[in-house]
Amino acid sequence: MLRPGALLLADSGYQGMHGHHQNSVLPVKKQKGKPLSAEDKAHNKALSKRGVFIEHVNRRCKIFRIVKDVYRGKHKNYSLTWSLVAALVNLRYGNI
Repeated sequence: MLRPGALLLADSGYQGMHGHHQNSVLPVKKQKGKPLSAEDKAHNKALSKRGVFIEHVNRRCKIFRIVKDVYRGKHKNYSLTWSLVAALVNLRYGNI
C-alpha cells in the first residue's frame, strides 16, 4: 500500500489506477481511429524515460533468479535473500 501523497508512475497495464490512487500518472492510450497528439506522445515518452531505469533494476535482480524461479530456500530466509540480492545489485550498479 502506498502513502496517500506518494506519486505512482505506472505503465498502461494499470489502467483505472486513478480510482484507487489519486496521485497516479499513466500514459495516454490512443483512441480507436484517432492518432495521439504531439503533447500526448511527449507525455508518454517522458514517462517511459523515467520507467526504463526501474526496468533495468528489475533485470539485474532477475539475474539472480529469485524473481523468475520458484524459491526453494527456507521461507524465513526469503527476505534475507532479497536483501542480499538488493545489496549486490546496489554495490555493482550503485554509481550509475
